[in-house]
Amino acid sequence: MAKLARTKLLNFVDVPVSGSTIGAQKGTLTFMVAGQPNDLIAVEPILGKMGKSIVHAGANGSGLAAKIFNNLLAVIRLGLNKGVLAKLINSSSDQFWSSQTYNPCPGVVANVPSSNDYNDGFASELMNKDLLLALDVAKQAKASIPLTKKATEIYNQLCSNGLHKRNFSVTFKYLNEQ
Repeated sequence: MAKLARTKLLNFVDVPVSGSTIGAQKGTLTFMVAGQPNDLIAVEPILGKMGKSIVHAGANGSGLAAKIFNNLLAVIRLGLNKGVLAKLINSSSDQFWSSQTYNPCPGVVANVPSSNDYNDGFASELMNKDLLLALDVAKQAKASIPLTKKATEIYNQLCSNGLHKRNFSVTFKYLNEQ
């Protein structure tokens, strides 16, 4: 659709939404906008009236990737066994190495930080430091890295909430509890 819109000299964004009907009623939806940065600027005022969080996920289609990840957290909250979800992810055509090796769900893989209350390994405060460095480099290069910016916000929050010494995969637990 985005390609077709461009051939007609039209702007196009795809905007997956999270937050349910209650979020819509309260104006607290989260929008994962995908498209050209200028197109985001055009729709921000409209989306801002309906939601509290507007994230530019990148090029057309990347908002869906963000939504799918968000839904992975939701399906576990809804009762899908985390081991079953891991098996589905790990047996798909895009086998996910980090899910097989360092799964962030406690009890799915033995002897990894998530199965040890997120102790050991690469600390969240170090991940946060690396993300801040990446943002600095991007700023110097005048590059837009919106997902890194959002990840930095999340790591800032969890570090402020006393999880700074825990393994960086504690983000799974932190986001699942939000």
